Amino acid sequence: MKKASPLENDMRAEYDFASMRGGVRGKYVERLRQASNIVVLEPEIAQAFPTGEAVNAALRGMLDTARTVRTHGGLPNTALQPTSRARRKSKSPRNPRAARG
Repeated sequence: MKKASPLENDMRAEYDFASMRGGVRGKYVERLRQASNIVVLEPEIAQAFPTGEAVNAALRGMLDTARTVRTHGGLPNTALQPTSRARRKSKSPRNPRAARG
């Protein structure tokens, strides 16, 4: 007996799926799309984050930052404020050549 090749269709011609009850093409496609959480990354993003754990850690960091901004009304802007030492220097500039009275 001759073995059938794995690519050969072994379905019989008399099967008519269109006439069978419930035989609708793509019946569960919408349910699959809603339940699926697969995301395709662009190549440069995939190089920066080679594993799923790296992607999840980066996204968790972004979520934490967004939550902090939302709950506290923004991040403190202290880095842009002049320091007290810089303010003192700018208040009274000294001219070494000025005559003292």
